[in-house]
Amino acid sequence: MLENLDKELFLFLNSLNTPFWDQVMYAISGKIIWVPLYLAILITIGIKYRKRFPLILLFIILAVALADQSSVHLFKNVFQRLRPCHDPELQGLVHLVNGECGGLYGFVSSHAANSFNVAVLSLMFIKKRWYSVAIIIWASIVGYSRVYLGVHFPGDVICGAMLGSLVGWGVYWLYDLTETKILFKRIPHAPLKGGQNPD
Repeated sequence: MLENLDKELFLFLNSLNTPFWDQVMYAISGKIIWVPLYLAILITIGIKYRKRFPLILLFIILAVALADQSSVHLFKNVFQRLRPCHDPELQGLVHLVNGECGGLYGFVSSHAANSFNVAVLSLMFIKKRWYSVAIIIWASIVGYSRVYLGVHFPGDVICGAMLGSLVGWGVYWLYDLTETKILFKRIPHAPLKGGQNPD
């Protein structure tokens, strides 16, 4: 039932294409194009946290590795759900861009997992409302591009987004635990004379 709905939604969304948007979505789905964004995020976090940035960077690397590898080894290789462009039932119905289909299996979308991981983890550090809204919209557009390009079902993208968000939140929680409970424990100030507070 859900699988049929997923396929129907895919066919509808994938059919909404034009030559102009083919090239736009192909670019959005690329990796190199977003390098300046990733660098901007790292620089922003580095400026804000300074001395703690090396530790934060280690957790960012951990999050990237977890989101990317778990999407493949815990999902794609386990569930082995065919991509739309490899599904025999959809032959001749899928709009592909530049003839690129990707690997055989598509559940979950690694693009969605990685982009939502970046979005959730970074917004936990940057903590600006405008940024949170913008980065979630960005991650959603990246996820949508995978459906547009014919390489993922909507369900692949939704579940990939959930996985990436969970990894991002979980790694931030682990960082916060490490920072506040282990490495940077606050030592209470000794009370001053007259009961004055040193702060």
